[in-house]
This record gives sequence, C-alpha cells and structure tokens, in this order.
Amino acid sequence: MKACLLCAVAAVLLPAPARADGYVTPWLGFSIASQTDEGRRAFGATAGYMGAGVFGFEGEFGYSPDFVGPRTELGTDNAITAMGNFILGVPIGGTHGAGVRPFVSGGIGLMRTHIERDALADVSRTNNSFGYDIGAGMMGFFNQHVGLRGDVRYLRPLQDTDRGSGVDVDPGRLGYWRLSTGVTFR
Repeated sequence: MKACLLCAVAAVLLPAPARADGYVTPWLGFSIASQTDEGRRAFGATAGYMGAGVFGFEGEFGYSPDFVGPRTELGTDNAITAMGNFILGVPIGGTHGAGVRPFVSGGIGLMRTHIERDALADVSRTNNSFGYDIGAGMMGFFNQHVGLRGDVRYLRPLQDTDRGSGVDVDPGRLGYWRLSTGVTFR
C-alpha cells in the first residue's frame, strides 16, 4: 500500500515533458497600400513553432503580383517579403485538439519590390531592403491537426524606398497592410 501511494505521489510530482506546437499555413490575402487602394492579391506561407504553448517564432514568405497596379501594357511589378517573427499566442482550449489561439507577432526581414515599364522606356528597378512587420490574428483548430488562421499585419521597410522607376508611381516610403487567411496544419 505504501509503495502504491509513493508511486502515485512520484508520478504526480515528476516534471512532465514540455510540448511544442509546430504549424504550417499556406495563405491567400490582399495587400492594401493606401486608403484608396481596393487591395491587391497576395499569397504565401507561414511556418512556425510555439514552445510551451505561448511563445514562439515563425517564418513568413509573401508574394504580391501587380503590387502597384494591375498588369498593363505599361509593364509589371511585384513585392516579395521574407520575415522572421516572434509570436505570442495564448491557447484557449489547450495546445492539442480543438481550440483557438489569438496572437500578436512582429519581426524583421527582407522586402523586395520590382517594377518594369516597357511602353514608355525600357526601365526596370528592383529595391531590396530590410523591413519590419507587426500584426495580430487568430488560429482556430477543429481537431489535433487542422484549423484556420487569419491575420492582419503592417509591413514597412526600415529605410526610404522609391517605388518609382522613371515613371511617377507615388515615390516615398512604402508601407502597407496585408490581410490573409489560410488553412493551418500542425
């Protein structure tokens, strides 16, 4: 009897292994560069890891074709982001099985914009710069492995970026909002 009681107490008091939560989310979204912008399509993927359920990190890749405007006979443009973020998310309902996790995230990375204009002059310009992003959102899981994620984030370069390339396309600091949603696998 004493041995059973001792084993039960030892099982309760022994430290439990910490569980980590990895996830991947392919997403679709819209990039909104100004108040009058109706939004440009964007897509990408986010992969992350939540240690102990609350703190973690994630890598995010995003691509926005036709970032300045729709593809025309004047040329093309696009924007690419690759960010490394810290994430703080509180799991409601636990870290395994069904539940939700509101989160905030922010980090730094690469922002690349490319503009080509053919009709007026053969002009091409690419800007690579370090940038930052900050955002918030929610992950909701239907079961242990599948859920949905939605977020809104603000992206901006750390230095001045000229979006123009011989054609006046609102030069100055490039900062924009991105809304995205996707299916999350963990």
